Amino acid sequence: MDAEPVSDVIAEIHRWREKLSDLPPARTEHEAIDRITALEELVSVSAAAQARETLTFDMHRRNREAEEGVPSRKQGRGLGAEIGLARKVSRARGSKLLGFSRSLLMDLPKTYASLKSGNISEEKARVVAKETDWLPRDKRHQVDERMSDRLSEVGVGRLGNEVRALAQQLDQKAAVEHLDRCMEERAVSVRPAPGNMAYLTALLPLSQAVAAYTNLAKSAQSIVGIGQAEGRSQSQIMADLLVERITGQDNAEAIPIEVHVVMNESSLFSPGDTPAWFPGFGPIPAKTARDFIADNEAATFIRRLYTRPSDGQLVRMDSKRREFSGLLRRMVVIRDDVCRSPWCDAKIKHADHAQSYAAGGGTDWDNASGLCAACNFLKEVPGWRHEATAEELVVRTPTGHRYRIGTRPIGKPDANSRERPRSKLADEQAPDPVSEPNLFSVRIPPLRKVKAPRLVEPFESLNVDVWEHYEEPPSTVEVCLGRQVADYASTA
Repeated sequence: MDAEPVSDVIAEIHRWREKLSDLPPARTEHEAIDRITALEELVSVSAAAQARETLTFDMHRRNREAEEGVPSRKQGRGLGAEIGLARKVSRARGSKLLGFSRSLLMDLPKTYASLKSGNISEEKARVVAKETDWLPRDKRHQVDERMSDRLSEVGVGRLGNEVRALAQQLDQKAAVEHLDRCMEERAVSVRPAPGNMAYLTALLPLSQAVAAYTNLAKSAQSIVGIGQAEGRSQSQIMADLLVERITGQDNAEAIPIEVHVVMNESSLFSPGDTPAWFPGFGPIPAKTARDFIADNEAATFIRRLYTRPSDGQLVRMDSKRREFSGLLRRMVVIRDDVCRSPWCDAKIKHADHAQSYAAGGGTDWDNASGLCAACNFLKEVPGWRHEATAEELVVRTPTGHRYRIGTRPIGKPDANSRERPRSKLADEQAPDPVSEPNLFSVRIPPLRKVKAPRLVEPFESLNVDVWEHYEEPPSTVEVCLGRQVADYASTA
């Protein structure tokens, strides 16, 4: 078969490929950074062009087969394999690329436009498509529209969490059904790894996976703390504990676990639709969170966090100490969720000063950043500088480039804020627990699985605000919490 002539477009692409391959190195570090940015944008534009051409190929093939009388159910067979070959990947991967291209161009026009302009990477576009693939088309359009301004601002992991949260909020029923289907896919698998090792993988519901990982981490930290590590790292101890406990050989004491679930009062005490948030892991539907709290046999602690009604941001809290610790550190971790550096989704290890304490930076809410260890050490390298407020972080690099990341509100703005409970400390500095002896915290006893009576008597002594529009009977979580607080008040 004679080869078809190469079109002018293909020839031009080949010329650019050769030109980039022979491109001499940059002469300055500033130019090198600018080239890296330009090339990354070119990769995104190329990915958008590939997606467009993939869908075009699909349409051309189906149109031709339709003209040839091929039944619709048989049209397009093998397209994924052809695309896989063209892109030098497997058939399964090619089929996924085809599905991604259809979603991107047909259901996510704003995301496609951002990819086409070079503002986001292909990986981000894939995350948006993946986290919305269970939504009906009209809801996917809504997510695409509302997330368009956020796409280029956050890292891949955080973007996925925020898209998932919005999708769950738009269609909570479909979200719960989707999670139920996903729970049916739970499984354990093992596959080989280099060095006579193997990967043991468990696909579990989020709450179970987080509880299992947290328990292993706490146990490993305890072993290290009492000097019984025997030369092992924390990760190695966690791996050993996993094997011991699965095989039934573990005799260590159980370590209490505290799992943070962040959700507003409308979702906790009534059928609200705002998703809850597992700090560091992402959103879960409000109903799923309510069930998790009410049915959890383990210790559950509830701490109320106040947000500004105007923008949903956590209220400020300052400290007279040099280190970020206690409640202030916890608030920073919950606010930033993952490492605050632009596009870094590593877990937070350090809560530290954006402007160093030695340079006059205060140990306060505006100057706090939750960072992974690497990013925290990196900002101390000459030429790097962090500038922060509670609402944003600006990172300046040695080449003079500037990168900004906004803070995701933990709540949503309330247009009728005067009808809701609000924090009286929104514009004030919270007192330091050490300097205020009259300030104390109350630990609510653990929630247990009980058959809660549908009564409101336990709430009569709690001075709980009752909103006029609230007409439904109290939820299981509300009754359980009310009974336990009433018991605590009677014994205090």
